[in-house]
Amino acid sequence: MFDTVLVANRGEIAVRVIRTLRAMGVRSVAVFSDADADARHVREADTAVRIGPAPAAESYLSVPRLLEAAARTGAGAVHPGYGFLAENAEFAAACEEAGLTFIGPPASAIRLMGDKIRAKETVRAARVPGVPGSSGSGLTDGELAAAAREIGMPVLLKPSAGGGGKGMRLVRAEELLAEEIAAARREARASFGDDTLLVERWVDRPRHIEIQVLADAHGNVVHLGERECSLQRRHQKIVEEAPSVLLDEETRAAMGEAAVQAARSCGYRGAGTVEFIVPGDDPASYYFMEMNTRLQVEHPVTELITGLDLVEWQLRVAAGEPLPFTQRDVTLTGHAVEARVCAETARVSAAGRVDFLPSSGPVLALREPAGPGVRVDSGLLPGTEIGTSYDPMLAKVVAHGPDRPTALRRLRAALADTVLLGVDTNTGFLRRLLAHDAVVSGALDTGLVDRDAASLVPSAVPDEVYGVAALLRQAGMAPGTPGSAAGGPAAPGRWIDPFSVPSGWRLGGEPAWTVHHFRVPGHDPVRVRVRGTAGDAEVVVEPGHGDGHASGEPAVAGAPATAPVRARVVARDADRVSVEWGGATETFARAVAAGGTWLGRDGDAWSVLDHDPVEAALTGGAHAGADSLTAPMPGTVTVVKVAVGDRVVAGQSLLVVEAMKMEHVISAPHAGTVAELDVTPGSTVAMDQVLAVVVPDDDKDSDAAKSDAGNGDTEEGEA
Repeated sequence: MFDTVLVANRGEIAVRVIRTLRAMGVRSVAVFSDADADARHVREADTAVRIGPAPAAESYLSVPRLLEAAARTGAGAVHPGYGFLAENAEFAAACEEAGLTFIGPPASAIRLMGDKIRAKETVRAARVPGVPGSSGSGLTDGELAAAAREIGMPVLLKPSAGGGGKGMRLVRAEELLAEEIAAARREARASFGDDTLLVERWVDRPRHIEIQVLADAHGNVVHLGERECSLQRRHQKIVEEAPSVLLDEETRAAMGEAAVQAARSCGYRGAGTVEFIVPGDDPASYYFMEMNTRLQVEHPVTELITGLDLVEWQLRVAAGEPLPFTQRDVTLTGHAVEARVCAETARVSAAGRVDFLPSSGPVLALREPAGPGVRVDSGLLPGTEIGTSYDPMLAKVVAHGPDRPTALRRLRAALADTVLLGVDTNTGFLRRLLAHDAVVSGALDTGLVDRDAASLVPSAVPDEVYGVAALLRQAGMAPGTPGSAAGGPAAPGRWIDPFSVPSGWRLGGEPAWTVHHFRVPGHDPVRVRVRGTAGDAEVVVEPGHGDGHASGEPAVAGAPATAPVRARVVARDADRVSVEWGGATETFARAVAAGGTWLGRDGDAWSVLDHDPVEAALTGGAHAGADSLTAPMPGTVTVVKVAVGDRVVAGQSLLVVEAMKMEHVISAPHAGTVAELDVTPGSTVAMDQVLAVVVPDDDKDSDAAKSDAGNGDTEEGEA
C-alpha cells in the first residue's frame, strides 16, 4: 500500500478521499489554489501545497504543478477524484512517466472510452447493445444528416469528445438538421476543442441507468449493481438512487454482465461506470451510452447498499491487490438515495422555463444533517467563501433505509434539517422534487425535472419571512440600547426586551404603523407595516413601491388594505428565531449579513435585504426611474457590445456574464439609448448589480422622479 497519496482535486470529493486515506493509515496531500487557501480539504489533509491562482487552468488543471507538488511531498500515487483531470489520458500517462501510480484506469482505457465513437464500436464488438446511430468518426454535415434520416426522427446530436450535456441537441424535425448540426459543432468546439459529432436515435421518456464496475490487474471484473440517475436537468444529474425500481433480477444480471464485458473490452482497471439509456416501457431493451473512467459523484449510494468503500478499493487495486470477492459475493441491501446540493438560484422566466443560475457568497451559517441512515459528503465549513470559479456542487446528502420509501423519507427530512445561509442553494428545490408524485411512485424519466421544474420553484417569498425580518428589525430599534436604530442592527445573539422597543403609541389616537422596506433578490420589493412591539404586534406585508408612499399608500396612518396578522417573537438567539405567526409558531435559522439578514426553513433560505439594491443604484442618478439591466447571477462580464450613447433595439444583445462555465446574455428590454454602462470586460459583478441603464425612446428627454426611500420610518411623525 502507498505511504503518501496526493489528491488532485478540491471540495467535497477531496474531503471524501482524504477520509478513506486517513482510515487506511495513508498520508494525504491536498492541493489548493488561492481561492481555496482556507478550504476544508486543505485543513483536513496531512499536508497541503499551493499550486497556483484561482483560475483552474493555472492550478487544478496544471499537470506540471500537480506533478511538482507530488514530488515535493514524496507522494507515491495520485487520486484524481472526478472532474478536472480525472478522465484526462495525458495526465494519467504523465503520472506514470513521473514514477507515480495513477489511481484509476490505464491511459489507454481513458483515451478509448473518452472517444464516444470508438467506445461504441469497441463495446459493440464485445456484443454490448448500443443505441442505433451513426458509425465512423469525422462525418461531414451531410453524412450526419443522412444518418439521421436513416435512423428516423427524432435524433440526438452528441459531441464525440465531451460530456455533461454540452453540445447535445435534440432534433425532432428533419428540416432543422442543418441548423442544429452547425450549432452543435460550435458548442462542441468551444467546450472541448473538437467539433466531431455523432448522431443517435432519441428514446422518448428514457431512463438513465448506470452500472458500477470494479476491475483489478489480475483479470477479475465484477459489477456492484445499478444506479438510477434519471432525475436530471439539462442532462445534469441532481438525484441518484440504488437500486433502480425499474429492473427485475433478470434484467439487472443481464445489464451487469454487459457492463463487465464493456470493461473487459478496453482493458479496464479500477472503479468505473457503464451508462445505459433504457426505454421506460421496455427495460429489457437497454442501450450502451458511454463509460465514465473514474469514480462517479453518485458513488455513495452504491457504497451504502453494498457495504464497500469504493475509494479504498480504488487504492487497493492500484496497489496491485486482487479483488478478494467474486460476483456471487456481491449483495445489495436496502435502498439509498442521494441529492446534490449546489450553489445556485432557481428563477422562473416569463415563458415558464426555470433557469438555475450560479450563486456565490460566504457561508454565514452551516448545519449539516445527521441521524439514522444519513450521510453527508461535504467540502463546507462556516466562513467558506463560495465563488464562481469552479463547479457549483457543494455537498451531497445521502440517505439509506431498508426500503425505498424509508430512504426517501429520511432524505427529505435530512434536506429539511440542512441549514446553509449566505449563498443560494437548491436544497428546498430538491426536497420538493423528492415529494413529487412521480418520484415517490418511481415513474421516472430524464425529462421529468425539466418538465415540472416550474411547479417546484415557489413563485413568491412567504409573508412570514418578511414578517420575521420586520420583527427582528423592530426589536433592534430600541432607543439608547446597543443595536438601536441609531447604532445599526442588534448584535448577534443579544436579546433586546421586545416590550422596550418603539410601539407606535400616540397620545389620543391609535398606535402608528412603523414601515419597513425589504427586498429578496429575484423578487419585487415589499413593505412591511408593524404596529406594536416585537413581543405583540400586528403585521401587514404589502407590495413595495420604492419610497413607500406611492401607488395608493396613505400618507397618514390608517387601516391597511389587507388584514393584519397577529405576530410575536417567541425566542431568538444568535442563529435561530421562533415567531408566532397567525397562531402557528415558525422557527427559522438566521444569520446577520451586510444590509440585511438571512433566514432559512425546511431547506429554503432567503436573503432579506433592508433596501432595494437596484433602486439604490438608480435613486438620485441622472436616469432615476429608467430601465436598468442587472446581473442575473454573480460572475464575470466577458463581453460588452455597446457603449454609452448607443441606440439599441429590443432584444439586442448588450453584454455577456459568465459564471461556473455558464454564460448569460443580457439583452435590451426595449428600444432606446444606453444611458449608463457600469462595467467593462473582466468586471466581477454580484447578483442584481446594475450593469447598464437603457432609457426608452419616449423617456430619453425627460427627467425621472427621484426617491427618498427610508427604512424603519414611522408614519405621521415620531412614534
